[in-house]
Amino acid sequence: MAKCAIALGSNLGDSLNTLKTSLAVLSQTPGIDLKATSSWYRTKPVGTPTPQPDYLNGCALLQVDQTPEELLTLIQAIELQFGRVRTEKWGARTLDLDLLLYEDLILEHPNLTIPHPRMNERAFVLIPLAEIAPDWIEPVSQKAIAQLARRVDATGVEKYG
Repeated sequence: MAKCAIALGSNLGDSLNTLKTSLAVLSQTPGIDLKATSSWYRTKPVGTPTPQPDYLNGCALLQVDQTPEELLTLIQAIELQFGRVRTEKWGARTLDLDLLLYEDLILEHPNLTIPHPRMNERAFVLIPLAEIAPDWIEPVSQKAIAQLARRVDATGVEKYG
């Protein structure tokens, strides 16, 4: 089984319920073992083309039997199950699941880049990820997640609940 990290986010509907339920769906999926989940964080939208509500974000660590491509297909199917509609880049969404890290793999394909190409710039990813995987070395920068989290501007990222 391969170790991987995903980010979860939602800002439409009952976001907390959607995030928790999507984790339950993942944990019940054959070939996926949910190992750890971060706290939830309320975050301001980043890079959005239009005004939208704040997000709830978090991260999870998984052990998976799937290849990165298979896992991407699976998490996109879960997004659809929760009503995800892709109408505009960085638009509001019921559920966003991003594959951040897969072992120490560096992969660039048209539909999938690992590590996630913008994770090192995003406090809403690094802060929760550092909670559950502080010592994981991001393979491009060769820096620990905790080190990357200390360097990012965390303005607008607040623990929820």
